[in-house]
Amino acid sequence: MTGPSVKSCVIVPGIPKGFTYTGVSCLLTEVSVRTFFLIFILLIMPALSYANSGGEGGGDETGIGYMEITPKFTVNLAEPRKYLLINLQLLVEGPEIREAVKKNMPAIKHELIMLFSGRPIESLQTVEQREALRQETLDTLHKVLEKSDKVKNLQDVFFTEFLIN
Repeated sequence: MTGPSVKSCVIVPGIPKGFTYTGVSCLLTEVSVRTFFLIFILLIMPALSYANSGGEGGGDETGIGYMEITPKFTVNLAEPRKYLLINLQLLVEGPEIREAVKKNMPAIKHELIMLFSGRPIESLQTVEQREALRQETLDTLHKVLEKSDKVKNLQDVFFTEFLIN
């Protein structure tokens, strides 16, 4: 009479050689490892997909949503050793405007740097002055986008960070 068949089944890294399982437990271990990897992949893939999308939040690609212009703008002001740091979010509607913004990003950044830099601190102190700068920013963005792509559905621009130092 022979005993139960024993086979060596080294599936998982770290199990020493010579460690043996019975056929049933080896099968269970193999199924458990496969299940673990399947669950791991199903949980991680959506997170990786979101990370690859650039993290543009606030709406789907066809509807209305926000687009962040990155990186933040840091420009010198008129006074020595003074600078302005601005973070912008655009309110856009539709895939055409999203593509136009992405396509024209170098021109947009250039125009905004020219708009923000060299301003005296006194022109950025009050809420009304900052609102006027926000409107100038929106007008500048409209000009850049209409000039190159004839796109007019940029809804608004918001300063999500505004720091004078």
